[in-house]
Amino acid sequence: MKQTGDSKMQDSESNWINIADVMSALMMIFMFISISFLYQLLSEKENYKAELNKALHREFDKDLVKWEALITEDNIMRFNSPFLTGGADVLQAFYEILQDFFPRYIKVLSDAKFKSEIEEIRVEGHTSNGWGSTADAKDIYLKNMQLSQARASNVLAICYGLDDLFIKNNIKWLEANLRANGMAFSKPLYVDGSKTEDTQRSKRVEFKVITKDKID
Repeated sequence: MKQTGDSKMQDSESNWINIADVMSALMMIFMFISISFLYQLLSEKENYKAELNKALHREFDKDLVKWEALITEDNIMRFNSPFLTGGADVLQAFYEILQDFFPRYIKVLSDAKFKSEIEEIRVEGHTSNGWGSTADAKDIYLKNMQLSQARASNVLAICYGLDDLFIKNNIKWLEANLRANGMAFSKPLYVDGSKTEDTQRSKRVEFKVITKDKID
């Protein structure tokens, strides 16, 4: 029997509907696979973060109070106010802390379950807002940026130059991954429960691990 024009058109439309259904189904499958993969990556990242946090606490909890330091949930090692106001020279007390802290810190990070995922180890210098009686906003920012960068660089120089066998054995890895960043007053700390800057705590040095899946 010969098909009419209307019948051929209906068959063609039916074929296109079937193809569209298949494509929709494939898109749904790919979407679920992508969501599942993303969920797995996020879970692995959270596990990595949690394991590193436990390792840092195991190593340093007994020292945090005497060092005036803390470990954040994001695995930042924070040292409060280790400089004189307006100064970038590393004081003797903080120099002695770095001698103890840094080789142990690198031993934790160089563990096989952490090392392969590390993109950078950042030494970040921070300042409080303001600069004496200076009122010019640009001048305040530039002076604080220079100060925070000098603080971070001076701390990095001490850590890099420590007369420690483990540091010397890992010097190439440190050269490839250790960085110094000046943050000025971009990340101030506040008095608990308020919007008032805690100017003393804002003047700090932080050691921060950046993993390969994220630069921040």
